Amino acid sequence: MTETGTGTAIVGGRVVPVEGEPIEGGIVLLRDGKIAAVEGPGFTVPADVAVVDATGRWVLPGFIDAHAHVGVSEEAEGWAGQDTNERTDPVTAQVRALDAINPADLGLRDAITGGVLAVNVNPGSANPIGGQTAAIKCWGRTVDEMVLREPAGLKSALGENPKRVYGERNETPSTRLGTAAVIRGAFVAAQNYQAKLAASALKDSSERTVVDRDLKLEALSRVLRREIPWRQHCHRADDIATAMRIAEEFGYELVIDHGTEAHLVADKLAARAIPVIIGPLFTSRSKVELRNRSLANPGRLDRAGVTIAITTDHPVVPINFLVHQATLAVKEGLDRDAALRALTINPARIIGVDGRLGSLAVGKDADLCIWSGDPLDVMQRVERAFMDGREIYTYDYAAGEGVFVA
Repeated sequence: MTETGTGTAIVGGRVVPVEGEPIEGGIVLLRDGKIAAVEGPGFTVPADVAVVDATGRWVLPGFIDAHAHVGVSEEAEGWAGQDTNERTDPVTAQVRALDAINPADLGLRDAITGGVLAVNVNPGSANPIGGQTAAIKCWGRTVDEMVLREPAGLKSALGENPKRVYGERNETPSTRLGTAAVIRGAFVAAQNYQAKLAASALKDSSERTVVDRDLKLEALSRVLRREIPWRQHCHRADDIATAMRIAEEFGYELVIDHGTEAHLVADKLAARAIPVIIGPLFTSRSKVELRNRSLANPGRLDRAGVTIAITTDHPVVPINFLVHQATLAVKEGLDRDAALRALTINPARIIGVDGRLGSLAVGKDADLCIWSGDPLDVMQRVERAFMDGREIYTYDYAAGEGVFVA
């Protein structure tokens, strides 16, 4: 492993900044956990830094999966590691993915081997309102030191999942109209809660009444104040239309998760600047909502002007296969530069961490990977991964396996 000391210079590779043209024989200088320079071959490397020769390799920012359940749906743990859904109430806005993420989940190591260095961890889609998401880096001893943004959004679900979960119990919601009503009712309650707080604050201190705290309504109020986005699970075009309708009614920032039929309403999404985190793309059509699943859909959305990110929905698709979904989407018509943006700067913007991640730029976190070649070539692999300027992973060709730092 490279000892960064006062810094590290990665030299000689094809540097792909994402926001900017590739640099042949480029140099990326890492200092104090940040990117200090991204330059061409004429740049003079400081004498006090460790040098990593990336000749013949590609250097890219770490990929980001903006919708996954890694850490809360743990690999090889079964029931004991399954903390994706709190199925005991249709509205669980108060629960936080942060409180269930296990940094020791094997899926987080898998992510790094596939070039994924950050992930937005979502609660599941059993409930109309499932809970708060957390944007984290994929390496650390405790989740607290991995956090990029928390909460990074509030998860909600339309469509088959909540109506199945509660319909099987003969409880509300058992229909699409019931699910929409639960969501609207929760937002109205949050509006009323905010009104009570505002009215109390206007009174003289002697007349001020105590408004009991409500964690559900506090979380929903953050959405109404546009502090965090509303992360709307929906596949079918009619559910996407419902998502847009409710968002316009309450005025919050909307992100479409999955968006299997988003291409059918792409013009409406583009006009409203609503991004789509599309995927998973490697699944069978296991339910009605997925009838129109296609690897061509990311390209259709991109050509219509919709901002897209690609997701594995791990563990539905293993998170280290994120880049392979992009590769096959390119095969089916997605522009290759758009594919790289859908793995980097677009998800960074959607989850609100683009000031730190998503491209190779001075001042951003030194989170990047050295690939053996073009990452959109399925035969290439991550050879080295750096996080905060420190090497955390290298591939040992002699042993035929990756090695992580202790």
